[in-house]
This record gives sequence, C-alpha cells and structure tokens, in this order.
Amino acid sequence: MARGSAADIRVRQRLGDALPSMYLDDEFVQRFCDGLDVVIAPVPSVLDSFAALLDPHLTPADFLLWLGSWVGATPATNLPLERRRMLVARTAALHRRRGTVRGLAEVVELHTGIRPQVMEGGGVTTSTTPTGVLPGRTTGEVVVRVPAPRPSDREVRRLEEVVAAHIPAHLAHRLEFATPPPPAGASAGSPSGELPA
Repeated sequence: MARGSAADIRVRQRLGDALPSMYLDDEFVQRFCDGLDVVIAPVPSVLDSFAALLDPHLTPADFLLWLGSWVGATPATNLPLERRRMLVARTAALHRRRGTVRGLAEVVELHTGIRPQVMEGGGVTTSTTPTGVLPGRTTGEVVVRVPAPRPSDREVRRLEEVVAAHIPAHLAHRLEFATPPPPAGASAGSPSGELPA
C-alpha cells in the first residue's frame, strides 16, 4: 500500500457498529464515526504489512533512507535503488568488518558496483621479547584502487568520505582509478567499467 492513497482503502469494520446499542440509531454519532472510519482505515493495512516496511528489499523507496538511519547507512540518493537497498541490507554485517581490508572492499563495491583492490601495510606478529621488530610497513596509508575511469569530482568526494569512514582513524588513504585492460579476445572499442553517475 502506498502512503497517500488512503481514499482507496476499504473500511474493514465500522466504528459505529461497535458502539453501545443506544448510539446505533443516532444519526449524528453514526456520521461522526463514518468520518473517523476513513481516517483509521489505513491502520490495519499498515500493521498487516509492517514486516515488509522493515525489509530493505521490500520497503517503499522513500522509507529506505529512514530505515537505513537505524543501522547507520546513508546511501547516496543518486545510486540506483537496488544498490541502495543492498547497501542498507548489508550495513549491519559490514559493521562487524569495519576497519578490515575485506570490509572496506565490500563497502566500496556496494557504492560503486565495482570490486576495488585494497592495499594496506598493516600486519600482526607475536613475540616473547619486548621491543621486537614491528610487522608491515610504516607508511600508514591505505590505497584503494578502483578498476574504472575516474568519475566526477563529486563522486570522488563521496567515495573519499565512504573510505574515510571505514578505515581506522589513524591511517591516511588514497584513491586510485585505472581503466582495467580489456578481457582477452575483446575488441579494442568495447566499453570498460565505469562508476555509476
């Protein structure tokens, strides 16, 4: 049921019929209740479809942003609707992988539709002696390479914000865009992957 279409909803049970018998023949009370019936009629329909309102794949498009705010998802409104739905549906699971290479790659893919290559210099080690050699590189930079032509400055800024929100705060990051080589056997004029507008 679309919101704003209450006039088309059938009244399931009249309020006037549920009143005590002394009001059943009162014309004013019955007309008053008939006016309330039209206002209350959408409530049972909304309650019947409440589970669908909470499902990112089924909820109305204008309800999706509000639903996303429950889990901290703020998909850009220029993303295709299906990608926004997927982003809201996957956000809770992505919170568990926040700050990891896998989590960053997944969230960038959800925003762009293209799986990036994420390079970082971190590492983990154990030692029984203090002041051992630390693993990884000391650069403290995460490089996210998206195999697509560079999009508009606005899209780059949005993607920068997404990456910054999903890496540890002490790390710097850099976005790189590169047109992937054409697959073997493809003609030179075939289009390459591009970020959505």
